Amino acid sequence: MKQRPRRALPAGNEAMSPYLLTGLIVLGAAVVFLTLPWTLPRTWYRALFYPGGRPNALARRLNSGQARLSVLGVLPALMVALETTGRRSGKACLVQLVVAQVGTERYLVSMLGENADWVRNVRASAGAAALRYGRTEKVRLEEVPVSSRAPILKAYLQRAPGARPHFEVSRNAPLEEFDKVAARYPVFRIVAE
Repeated sequence: MKQRPRRALPAGNEAMSPYLLTGLIVLGAAVVFLTLPWTLPRTWYRALFYPGGRPNALARRLNSGQARLSVLGVLPALMVALETTGRRSGKACLVQLVVAQVGTERYLVSMLGENADWVRNVRASAGAAALRYGRTEKVRLEEVPVSSRAPILKAYLQRAPGARPHFEVSRNAPLEEFDKVAARYPVFRIVAE
């Protein structure tokens, strides 16, 4: 029996590669996740990723992945991975943070407040840490007094959209508003060693 030749599909009806489809789905999910701080109300975002003021399992995994990308130098330069020594375990701890810049000085801000693990680790190690972004930079972190934090917090919120849901003030608020909440958010000045 003679087989008929297959007709070519008209242009535009080709089957999509499963790899391309998977890539598009992953890209779409990443875009949705990265825009959540802008689209979700503050309370929803905090409840979804930071219930009780601490990151849940999903937030920890996403933060860990972002820290690894910062180490490789893939993310924008304002995002760095802070490496500290665990105060109880003694193991290296890596967390992704946004660097705030005021004038020529660089600062790290804890969007989760006093109880963030990296803040406790830095205090326990007397400020010894390392910043990693494609290369490793040994630094000493000096805590900024509460009276000097307002302009730093404002600059931080301008650069860190993911931190905005954790602050009760708008990024465009006057400095007096930042003075009222400054005691809740530890700020550390980065000093190169």
